[in-house]
Amino acid sequence: MSCCSADGTQKMKLHVLPVSANSHGCLAIVKALGLEDKGLEVVDAMGKTRSEEFIAMNPCHCCPTLEYGGGKGAIWESCACMRTICQLFEGGEKYYPKDPIMRGKIDLVCDWKNTSFYPPFFHIAYMMFGVTVDEAKAKEDFKKICDEHFPVLLDTFLKDTKFCYSDTPTIADLGVAPLLTLIKGRPKFWAAVPEGVKEYQARVLEAFPGADEYFKMLDGMATSYKGDGADAEP
Repeated sequence: MSCCSADGTQKMKLHVLPVSANSHGCLAIVKALGLEDKGLEVVDAMGKTRSEEFIAMNPCHCCPTLEYGGGKGAIWESCACMRTICQLFEGGEKYYPKDPIMRGKIDLVCDWKNTSFYPPFFHIAYMMFGVTVDEAKAKEDFKKICDEHFPVLLDTFLKDTKFCYSDTPTIADLGVAPLLTLIKGRPKFWAAVPEGVKEYQARVLEAFPGADEYFKMLDGMATSYKGDGADAEP
């Protein structure tokens, strides 16, 4: 299915922030399915998300944003965009299987990522983006990730499989794994991340070579960060 005919829409656009972990999952799917060759346009939204035009499309001014053609509006939130792309285009079932039981498990991981796993990353990582963070909260939140969230990832989602509930990568993994790179902005925190988690992340990123330039962009930013909190102990 081409992007010009998907769901009856005209040409679709995926607005992204290339360095953002939240955009990386959608970019990985687009590259893996070759959707740019089928008419989907990837738009670099860096510096544009607060413009009147962008806010008219997405009042939450965030990326990724999937813009439908034909006056059908737009959606945002990374997992929602990945689900939709996989359902609209041929080959997407490889990353978002049609089996309802498997979809339920994938949706579970995606919701866990949004509601439990991702929020603690703010104070751990967002100083790299010029945001003021609370250093004590960063340590507290990292402890929570290590004590509560990593065990769920390793002992439940990855208990019997190489990827979350699956032996092949899905959108669930693309929701979780790119975020881990953010911890590298604090090398001593990253050193405390379990090896099983690091190995899992490596498996996911290696499965999507088409998005390697984006993964490396964030990795380079994080590993080269020397600002406040970079040398903090976990």
